[in-house]
Amino acid sequence: MKRRDFVKAGVFGVAATSLAAPAVAKDVRQWNMVTAWPKNLPGPGVAAQMLADRITTLSGGRLQVKLHAAGELVPGRGVFDAVSEGTAELYHAVPAYWGSKSKGILLFGSQPFGLRADEQFGWLYHGGGQALYDEIYARFNLKPFLCGNSGPQWQGWFRNEIKSLDDLKGLKFRTTGLASQMCSKIGMAVQAMGPRDMFQGLQTGALDAGEFIGPWTDSAIGFQQVAKNYYWPGVGEPSSAEECAINATAYAELPDDLKQAVSFACESLYNPVWTEYTTKHAQALARLVAEEGVQVRTLPADVIAAMGAASVEIMDELSQDEDELVRRITQSFLTYRDAVGSYMSYADNGQMNARAGVLGY
Repeated sequence: MKRRDFVKAGVFGVAATSLAAPAVAKDVRQWNMVTAWPKNLPGPGVAAQMLADRITTLSGGRLQVKLHAAGELVPGRGVFDAVSEGTAELYHAVPAYWGSKSKGILLFGSQPFGLRADEQFGWLYHGGGQALYDEIYARFNLKPFLCGNSGPQWQGWFRNEIKSLDDLKGLKFRTTGLASQMCSKIGMAVQAMGPRDMFQGLQTGALDAGEFIGPWTDSAIGFQQVAKNYYWPGVGEPSSAEECAINATAYAELPDDLKQAVSFACESLYNPVWTEYTTKHAQALARLVAEEGVQVRTLPADVIAAMGAASVEIMDELSQDEDELVRRITQSFLTYRDAVGSYMSYADNGQMNARAGVLGY
């Protein structure tokens, strides 16, 4: 029995049903969620549906969220503007897509040689990041939350093997966010496009290489069919946060308990989404290698060094940006990254290195 049916039948009784139904219906809000993903795409598409369902459930059915995949109401890259303008109430995407709005936004999603998934959440909730996240999105009439993370991404799928930095000069490569700036600085010809266009580009030769997320999502799209060299580490995105942004006017109109339901729905999904990616990436990679002939390859040392130097330049540029808020976001990010990063040498990094020394992984 549904909750509303239970309320009408069990609390008010049969005689009161005609009075109770309109009262319950009046309190129900219908929200549209637009996403940057194909419907039920393993990884982000699945996570978006989980978020829509969780908001609906935690609100007791008073806030019902209907998901619209990329292209159903608006194009995937149009969700930011659609929610900002009130065409839809909320979206599910990644901050890495919104650099044209403000460079500062990019730091809330992923950064070359930057924060891991746990550190990203830590910065927002314990390092002052959420207040800055709110401040910059408020410029666009949005209220943002992190609601998941893909964990470490891969450097991507390459049609040909890469043996040195010279092999990347002029290479046509799909990526996004600050990683695109890093790759441009070392001479790659960066292109921004969705996953389906990336597949077609690799298939036709319009692209030489590209990255999207990781083994679970990438294999569902089928990149292994058109490129066999799969490179790691994905230093451009040590993690990639997923976000839910809500039209600020619609959010302000919610009663406090529904604001709490939305907030908790987002926050409570961060770890389940992240750990699902980790688990299914591992399973998918094993299948790609064993069954589909994928060659797992390591980026050459000179490539990693060049990307590292480029990432330092990017952070220096953000630290001197003409926008005072971008400078404050960058300083907060760097302060947290350096403080927690130095501790991780003893904590997680130390444990992982010790385990690898004993077990080999």
